[in-house]
Amino acid sequence: MTFQTKQRPVIAFIALGIIWGSNFIYMKMAAELISPSQIVLFRVLFGFVPVLVYALGKRTLHVNQLRHAHHFIVMSILATSLYYFCFAKGAALLLSGIAGAVSGAIPLFSFVMAVLFLPEEKPTIKKIVGVLIGLVGVIIIARPSGHDVFATNLEGIAYMVAGSLSVGASFVYAKKFVVPLHIPAAALTTYQLGFGLLLLALMTDTDGIGRLWGSPHASLGLIIGLGLLGTGLAYILYYYIVETMGAVAASSVTYIPPVVALIIGVLLVGEHVAPMDYFATTLIFLGVFLLKQRIK
Repeated sequence: MTFQTKQRPVIAFIALGIIWGSNFIYMKMAAELISPSQIVLFRVLFGFVPVLVYALGKRTLHVNQLRHAHHFIVMSILATSLYYFCFAKGAALLLSGIAGAVSGAIPLFSFVMAVLFLPEEKPTIKKIVGVLIGLVGVIIIARPSGHDVFATNLEGIAYMVAGSLSVGASFVYAKKFVVPLHIPAAALTTYQLGFGLLLLALMTDTDGIGRLWGSPHASLGLIIGLGLLGTGLAYILYYYIVETMGAVAASSVTYIPPVVALIIGVLLVGEHVAPMDYFATTLIFLGVFLLKQRIK
């Protein structure tokens, strides 16, 4: 194996963290023009295309898999439609860097869902402490700093937490009902995004959706940054990392997006992030670190 071949998983790991971390600024820009549900519709549409092409290329799609469509529909709601909508709504209400920081708490809420619904997932003192530390970080970010900001922070944080709980519930559901099916991950994601796209197309109010084209930065950011790269390519990179580095190493990529989101928000966009928010982000990281043993 050559040096370049050995470095490819590492490059993919870093690229995935950067791509996921940049998602929040794309959602923030698009939220100034269209609704969160319309953002999700575009995101899933342009994310579905590369995933479908990848699954077809890997020849992982088979008609007989559709007998499990009810499971794919549940996953499309928990891990796509509801999850993406809550994060798009949260990103619209919060600074993009703050929304990205809160997204780092996903493993905390995933663990809570696992403890509640998976009997084999046993809480330990270290994990309980990790959850409590991480939640303190989330609470600090949602702290009051003026009446209007307080209301916006609370609502935005609430949506981010709801999205985290939704994707956490999807992990539990997948473990109980989807993993035993032994369907390739590329196929599962294709069905998840595909059914999600159908649901969104039926339920999304498209009134005013054309306003997106009035801003080249917002439209390109949403279609290319959030859709093609942040959803489609991100899934493909994640599968590649799992295959080459293992699931445990792949799960560590969640440390990168909050940092990237903060850097973009502060240095590139000029958002004002208070020192207390950096401290809160550190607490979230510490909490997740104590929870590094994920759902198996």
